[in-house]
Amino acid sequence: MKGLTDIPGIRVGHASDYEALTGCTVILCEAGAAAGCDIRGAATGTEEFDLLSPLHLTERIHAVVLAGGSAFGLEAASGVRRYLEQKGVGFATGAARVPLVVGAILYDLGIGKPNVRPTREMGEAAAAAATADAVREGCIGAGTGATVGKVFGMSRAMKSGIGSATVPLQGPYAGVLVSALAAVNAAGDVIDPSTGKVLAGARRSTTSSEFAGAAEALKRGVRGGVLNPKENTTLVVVATNARLAKPHATKLAQMASAGMARAISPVFTMSDGDVIVALSVGDAKADLNALGAAAAEAVAESIVRAVKNARTMGGVPGLAG
Repeated sequence: MKGLTDIPGIRVGHASDYEALTGCTVILCEAGAAAGCDIRGAATGTEEFDLLSPLHLTERIHAVVLAGGSAFGLEAASGVRRYLEQKGVGFATGAARVPLVVGAILYDLGIGKPNVRPTREMGEAAAAAATADAVREGCIGAGTGATVGKVFGMSRAMKSGIGSATVPLQGPYAGVLVSALAAVNAAGDVIDPSTGKVLAGARRSTTSSEFAGAAEALKRGVRGGVLNPKENTTLVVVATNARLAKPHATKLAQMASAGMARAISPVFTMSDGDVIVALSVGDAKADLNALGAAAAEAVAESIVRAVKNARTMGGVPGLAG
């Protein structure tokens, strides 16, 4: 499986700055996708998310942009709009086609160079690099500067990045796929859902490889990095080749959030901007409950893959060496 690009009509592109340790990831659905979202974090940074409301006039969007750089990184979405406009992709109006692009950001200013952030040009470059090949994972794109386990601050955190996974449905739904892509920058630890053990997260000391247990530390009164607003976020895109209307895409995003809860602890905190965007780009038929169960599984696996494929960068240790 290739990850999110297993879904026909979806292409993924990355742009990374490995000196500044930031970047952006672009998910293109140029033929249009019915889309919905679920926001569970309290420190979100988003752009054009009203497009995902079932009450909004438009029925389909054309791209999702995930970027580092905190609120500054929202600029990357402008480059994706410019790229799509040049290709004639967009919502038809009387005078022009307007590309419908939603964006979400994570905070990576605490690693690398805080004064260098994703720009319009970086967004355009990521869109131009988008491909249907297997999704590149680890420290790339929006995951370039991503970290996890920041309850005690960055000095005891671990490196994270991008992960992607696909879950196929079976039986009468054979041929239906649900895929996820996650940019994991959580305050909490990443957990192996099959064992309940921490894979990557807050360490006992700056030199230790043993885990402190972020959730347990919070219950003991440790306050550390979780107090810093908007410095943590997990951004997820879920896509399926099943046909969904916008309200059902919203429900798919809600059900997919269960995957975050399985793989991150603590999750949805006051300083996490956790967001899931769900895309429907196909004509296949499947029960929404089945799609939601698969989405939660795909999200959890994507989060695990994000830390397993992350290399050591900026002095922050990663599992991939």
